[in-house]
Amino acid sequence: MLAPHQLHTLRTVLATGSYAAAAAELRYTPSAVSQQMSALERATGLRLFERNAHSIRATPHAQLLAERAAEVLALLAGLDREVAAIARGETGQLRIGSFPTASARLLPAALAALRIDRPGVEVEVDEGELADLLPRLLSGELDLALAYRYDTVPAGWPARLVETELLREPLSLLLPAGHRLAGTGPVRLAALAGERWVAPLADSPGALNLDRLAARAGFVPRVSFRSNDYSVVRGLVAAGLGVALVPGLGISETPGALTIGLQGRPPRRAVLALHRPAAASSLITAAVAAIRATLHP
Repeated sequence: MLAPHQLHTLRTVLATGSYAAAAAELRYTPSAVSQQMSALERATGLRLFERNAHSIRATPHAQLLAERAAEVLALLAGLDREVAAIARGETGQLRIGSFPTASARLLPAALAALRIDRPGVEVEVDEGELADLLPRLLSGELDLALAYRYDTVPAGWPARLVETELLREPLSLLLPAGHRLAGTGPVRLAALAGERWVAPLADSPGALNLDRLAARAGFVPRVSFRSNDYSVVRGLVAAGLGVALVPGLGISETPGALTIGLQGRPPRRAVLALHRPAAASSLITAAVAAIRATLHP
């Protein structure tokens, strides 16, 4: 296989007219230039120079090879520039997996800022719950995944993944506007032991969190509705069909529903960015920084 640096040296020799002049331009020794040209002749099987004691003369083969090498060297130089831009995170592709509330509340402003800062980057976002996104992250189909972890529920991903905490959001109660506890200030979770609940999907981290918090408060929640879509949850609560425990990202002003805190230290949910160690790049770092900037401007 032809070596690009030898082709570049060949073109410099032809442009300058001698090994010595080429060596001075390339910051080689004349001996190194001579060795490269001899190696190129062996690799090609062509005689590139006629040599005598005091000078060299390029053969037509050398002229043809130098002309054809120009395009190849230009392509390689362009590739070097592209690779450097990718390494700096200025171009390339970033594939993000995100859970719905993060897609709605965190990503729009962050990705808009990232597009302005790095217009050469193509971003793709796929939405789903972590159980669906995690295998795709581990397989390399996704570069970055946004995930959440409740204080009461251990992480459901391998420890080898790199995690960056984006925020810790308190969990609050969502009650119908006419609820008996409306306007009373922070309440104990045990005060809602007899209520009907709107809960996350069964066996999800959110459902396990509610079950464990309720168990600590001495009751088993009576779940009438299940949804991981907090707009659905808010609608059901506003209709008076139950109460819910909602993280900060899931809270939004909803007519007919109100949010109140829990007494004591409120339970929390951490929102994190996950990526594989081998996938670490300046582009992933920039994306995480853009998300953080929307949270802490």
